[in-house]
Amino acid sequence: MDVFYREWERRAPGETRDLGRARRLAGALDLLAPDAPVLTIVGSKGKGTAATYASAFLAAAGLRVCTVTSPGLRTDRDRIRVDGRAVSEAELASLAAALDGAAAGLPPPAGGYLSPAGLFTIAGVLHARRTGADVIVLEAGMGGRSDEVGLFTPDVAAITPIFREHAGVLGDTPAEIAEEKLGVAGPDTLVLSAPQSPEVAEVLGAVELVEEGGSGLAPDLLPAGLGRGSAELGAAAARRLPGAAEPPDEPLREVLSSIVLPGRLSWHDVPGSATRLLIDSAVDRTGVAAALAAARRAWGTVDHAVVCLPDHKDVGGAIAALDGLPVTFVRLPLPHLRFTHALPSGWDVVGSDAITPESLATLGHRVAVLGTGYFTGLVLGVVDAGTERLFLTSASPRRS
Repeated sequence: MDVFYREWERRAPGETRDLGRARRLAGALDLLAPDAPVLTIVGSKGKGTAATYASAFLAAAGLRVCTVTSPGLRTDRDRIRVDGRAVSEAELASLAAALDGAAAGLPPPAGGYLSPAGLFTIAGVLHARRTGADVIVLEAGMGGRSDEVGLFTPDVAAITPIFREHAGVLGDTPAEIAEEKLGVAGPDTLVLSAPQSPEVAEVLGAVELVEEGGSGLAPDLLPAGLGRGSAELGAAAARRLPGAAEPPDEPLREVLSSIVLPGRLSWHDVPGSATRLLIDSAVDRTGVAAALAAARRAWGTVDHAVVCLPDHKDVGGAIAALDGLPVTFVRLPLPHLRFTHALPSGWDVVGSDAITPESLATLGHRVAVLGTGYFTGLVLGVVDAGTERLFLTSASPRRS
């Protein structure tokens, strides 16, 4: 299984992902022309929600859907799903073995590495072929042109809201970042977008805009909060994928009503306590404020916030939105994430190993957990949240 992380863990300072070697690896596995239509989702926020709703919409239409998302919710199995269900340990091990064998035939690394997110993307496309998937839904890990999803030219691309993130990596301005993410599209790709800032919209040009209500879905089938627009975008993009028929009303309602979005305004009990969590992958001032507003609507008040935001996120904006709340800030021991931003003097600062059911239970009965997907995934694991299935189809076993 170490094939997914081997080169990344051994990378030298300054090295970046090697898209050329990733392309050769995909070529060695005969994957560069996938056997099924591809829908690729890029953007700064809401990609996972868009991917889930796109996949559920296609499954409701009777199609077999292979979905690749990044990062996983709790484990690496969560990154690759068929009809909403995570691959098994055995399936992931078999995919790893296939990648390992193909990688052995490549020239050794020279100034770059095969990235974990890229390898899981390639593994997902391989799994789609093995399982006879009718359609493939890919969520970009970070960029567009510079991400391994760009190895598989999409039939349809969906762009969630774009803002300034990963500055200096994807670009220095929202416009430059938008240009990089738009680069995932080929000359024949149909591109749809959520509403964007004027600066980003100018770069995207004449793409198809999906505004509120543009999915045609009933409001009660959509999530609350900021994720609603991404859900509508995902469904609208799925509808435009070649071979996708409009799902009948009853299966569509059944499948979409079963969707769960762990870590996206999701509610969880802390085992062995009276503490309840709102977990949301909010990474900027707007997202943090929206999550806190949802918590206050449900609870009336928030006792404590547990937050994890590396430097490339909107730490300053989050600090402003959290003003007046007791906060515990968590730093993850991940070498590719930096946590050097100045924090308010009254905040507690801890490492990720301090986050346990027992420590969460000491923070009060109403706790908001906010931050990057790596962190919300960690907390989902701490409270043993269910992430095996994101939605149910007519062929799925029902939840107990």
